[in-house]
Amino acid sequence: MQNHPRHRLTTRLWHGVNALCLLILLMSGLTIFNAHPRLYWGEYGANNDYAWMAVGSSSTMGYLRFGETRIETTGVLGNWQDSEGRTRTWVFPGWATIPSSYSLADGRRWHFFFAWIFSLGLMLFMIRSLWNRHVQRDLHMSKKEWRPSHIWRSFRDHTRISVIRQSWSEEYNVIQKLTYIGVIFILLPLMICTGLAMSPAMDANWPLLTDLFGGRQSARSVHFITASLLVLFFVIHMVMVLLSGPIRQIRGIILGGTRKEQSK
Repeated sequence: MQNHPRHRLTTRLWHGVNALCLLILLMSGLTIFNAHPRLYWGEYGANNDYAWMAVGSSSTMGYLRFGETRIETTGVLGNWQDSEGRTRTWVFPGWATIPSSYSLADGRRWHFFFAWIFSLGLMLFMIRSLWNRHVQRDLHMSKKEWRPSHIWRSFRDHTRISVIRQSWSEEYNVIQKLTYIGVIFILLPLMICTGLAMSPAMDANWPLLTDLFGGRQSARSVHFITASLLVLFFVIHMVMVLLSGPIRQIRGIILGGTRKEQSK
């Protein structure tokens, strides 16, 4: 057996930049969503159109609606109190947004600036991953790994803390590979493409991109859903880090860590 770096320097640098960008993109995106907290399918959508998801508010309550299902969210979404005890009726509270006060213009500035940094970083990371054979070496799936029984067994192992604690030094298993591929090569590019599809300039010059998603409002809905999936991934990722040894994992993503490989 030989020990090899688990995380290359380029991967570690991109991980840090990407984490910062995604955090700021999420918080500034929530500011933008506060301007019109409704989601539609198709090309158009306004207050009088049917929204498949909406957050409503008044001076006394807040609620979240999916289709015809309505959930009261008073104190969390739509109706909450700021640090001075004043009732606010925009959707997301100030601690979750950038800026902390409602400003659509400032939210867009933060969002677009870090979107370019994020997009450039993702492109460079993908090129680098193909060049240093990170994708072929670490993410290639064998025929055995594609078997449903193998995927199920790997998923079941992820419910056992003893297995999670040992996984930090091993090769990526099939669940890690599928998650890695899904996030890096599907969800993140999808965020970029749907973001571009919502741009009026892109819609005017490259309408095909908007058409691929069925319209600007559909692109906005997919953008929001994809962002929600990334938040879910982050929560699960952090739970796995805590269960497998946070100090060891943090040291690994900063210094590289090691993993065991069969010597050839």
